[in-house]
Amino acid sequence: PINTIRNIRNMDLSHCRLLGVLLVTPMFGILGTMVVNNKMSFFSDALGHSALTGIAVGVMFGINNTLVSMLAFSILLTIAIINVKNAKTASVDTIIGVFSSSAVALGIVILSYNGGFNKYSAYLIGDLLSISNNDIFMLIISFIAVLLIWFTCFNKFLLVSINHTFARSRGVNVKFYEYIFTILVAIIVTISIQWVGILVISSMMILPAASARNISNNIRQYHIYSISIAVISGILGLFLSYHFGCATGATIVLISSVFFALTYFISLRKVTA
Repeated sequence: PINTIRNIRNMDLSHCRLLGVLLVTPMFGILGTMVVNNKMSFFSDALGHSALTGIAVGVMFGINNTLVSMLAFSILLTIAIINVKNAKTASVDTIIGVFSSSAVALGIVILSYNGGFNKYSAYLIGDLLSISNNDIFMLIISFIAVLLIWFTCFNKFLLVSINHTFARSRGVNVKFYEYIFTILVAIIVTISIQWVGILVISSMMILPAASARNISNNIRQYHIYSISIAVISGILGLFLSYHFGCATGATIVLISSVFFALTYFISLRKVTA
């Protein structure tokens, strides 16, 4: 283990970027399956956009580490959205829209004060070049945590996604597992924003799972296809963005979009056959 840690610390930038992609994309592929099942694409989009507000709150309170302020705000926003949603006073998309738009507006107002927004505009498109060896350690820990939670809680997550009443009849604490899943998504999305970019973070999570759903016949295939599409898109996106000098996150999303188009036409052929 000591030699492994030393090797990671001594990795050059290109290896860091590749390893970062190989850690981030499978997590998005895994989590995206349940996000699509729960019809939560708007939720992940809201988390991405509200990251600006997390940065703004950090600036207001003098927190130098933007990741800490973003994580704290995204978790609080997630808890607030789930609590209001469970009160059933309005539709889910309306609640998420209200929280998301309000948070984004607040973040832009604070960060644009006295023309200071340009310093944070890099978060909009992300910068994979900024990934460091310490970030790789954080991603490895996150990856292990996602796998552990998924293997121990997947059946509960699935029951909750199917039907809350049915899940309760099976003895599942719906609210608890809803919190666990949404907070997990919030953490992974927030951690990845600085490399992927706020504008495309949601698409990077949704497209592989949506593509996999078009051609999957069962849950196992759904996960395998989603992870495979996410990883392949990540590697190709990294390679193409390096050679053409464009944003890595956006390139990965474009490749995932191609996969979605291909799987969509395959699913159409199955329906008409």
